[in-house]
Amino acid sequence: MEQYHTLADKTMEDLLGTLEELLDSEEDTGYEVDYHSGVLTLNLGSHGTYVINKQPPNKQIWLSSPLSGPQRYDYNEETGEWFYSRDGRTFDGLLSEELSNIFAQPIKIRV
Repeated sequence: MEQYHTLADKTMEDLLGTLEELLDSEEDTGYEVDYHSGVLTLNLGSHGTYVINKQPPNKQIWLSSPLSGPQRYDYNEETGEWFYSRDGRTFDGLLSEELSNIFAQPIKIRV
């Protein structure tokens, strides 16, 4: 369980830093990112709100996307990535794709 917390905490902190940099580079969008008590909220105004949180009992990270809905990510030790078992997509891959569409520019999320 300790390994899960270490991995999940690092993922959430890296994601927060990446999203803060992204929002800082945009002009007066009114978008906000917030992280408290293991829950990261990314408010993108009319595009909706992402909610990302740790789920220690399942050793997962849960993502609620305004575009693709709810998803639960497990960590793959071999690849070092969080993946969604239903479609095999990675956590950072999905976020990169969706945020690139919202911001109308290539965005690469790496966690």
